[in-house]
Amino acid sequence: MTNASQAAILPAVDPSARIEVLLVGMNGDLRGKMIPLGAEEKVWKNTVRLPASTQSLDIWGDDNDDITGISLTLGDPDGICVPDRRSLTTMPWGPAGSKQVLATMHTLAGEPHFVCPRAILARVLKRYAERGLTPVVATELEFYVIDDGWRDSDRPMPPKGLTYRGEPNGFQLYDMSATAAMEDYLTTVRRYCDEMGLPADATTAEFGPGQFEVNLLHRPDAMAAADDCIYLKRVVDFAARRHGLKATCMAKPYGDQAGSGLHVHASIIDRDGKNILDAKGGDPVRLKSVTAGMLKSMQDAQLIFAPFANSYRRFQPGSFAPDKVDWGFGNRGTAVRIPDKDGPAARVEHRVAGADANPHLLLAAILGGMLLGLDADLDPGPVTTPDSAPENPDMLTHDFLTAVDRFRASAFIADTFGEAYRKLYGDTKRKEAITYLRTVSDFDYRTYLPRI
Repeated sequence: MTNASQAAILPAVDPSARIEVLLVGMNGDLRGKMIPLGAEEKVWKNTVRLPASTQSLDIWGDDNDDITGISLTLGDPDGICVPDRRSLTTMPWGPAGSKQVLATMHTLAGEPHFVCPRAILARVLKRYAERGLTPVVATELEFYVIDDGWRDSDRPMPPKGLTYRGEPNGFQLYDMSATAAMEDYLTTVRRYCDEMGLPADATTAEFGPGQFEVNLLHRPDAMAAADDCIYLKRVVDFAARRHGLKATCMAKPYGDQAGSGLHVHASIIDRDGKNILDAKGGDPVRLKSVTAGMLKSMQDAQLIFAPFANSYRRFQPGSFAPDKVDWGFGNRGTAVRIPDKDGPAARVEHRVAGADANPHLLLAAILGGMLLGLDADLDPGPVTTPDSAPENPDMLTHDFLTAVDRFRASAFIADTFGEAYRKLYGDTKRKEAITYLRTVSDFDYRTYLPRI
């Protein structure tokens, strides 16, 4: 074959192609650098640097040096962005040939930085490896697609194909006409997932207008599962831009519609590949113990599952978002659901987190809770069934500041995330909670100003 013939069949690379080196921030945001593809070698030589404070920015992008003390107080020092080659993938929405890779922040001394969510999850996974165990994890991400006019209206609205005279068509759970109305967008999501190698499985319409769920397949690598989820959030975002829409992972974008969750399925295999949670038709002792570990740590970790003021609008009685610290077999109303207790598919499903949760911190919290049940025999308490429920169960909070206070006082959080991160994350979120409480809303004005 001639050189000309070979060139004709090779995919064209756009001269403006790039590789994006991405860091996962505290709030699940992605920040990083765009490197021309011709200079990609510097990425793999670990010469890409960013300030370590990049991963401690709050929701407004403020480094809060007066709170964290890791920015200007220290001269805002650089960290090293160490790319994880396993996460290297294409970037279908960029110039042809573009790539993206997730990185872990390291100090200049070469140690994983305490502020990096990927480093935090890696430390938890090391504890499993020391026990000869491997978590197997899958995530289910719900999100809303909204009309791009939100920038002018300051309010979300469903895409026009899902409305009539400006009003939503109604509940759309599993409604194939809703997926048909959004077929072009969902096809782009699927194409992007395929090109990136994301293990996307089923896509379904959920309750709310323009709300969809994409399931990712199980991975015997929790870091890869978290990376898949953060990439999926990027996929639904950029696919929406392609179609003049916006995708949002806000937990509760509409007050009168369903919230968006991020459910996690997890099992644990040993060195021989055996699922240690398999009850084999008997009493699921170990399965119950890891469930108890998740329940025991749930209140302390709620700030990870619900990281923003808006997150707490999801926890409403009578909804599919749990408000109690409870568990059940196949019960979608409980905080922890056990879909299967027998066989290789025996697993737990953690149903508390909103779609706005940081996937790496989320898995660190869940797997850290499960470790409690591996290291001791714990009892999850009475099971919740359609006919019975425990009396006076512990409750999840509806209040952002209460969740912050529980997080900041938790020994479990300090052990799982590190004392320094407990303080940095907790203090930063406390500022956000106080700012929220000090903000007088439109509701206050409409309700109280005319009457009081």
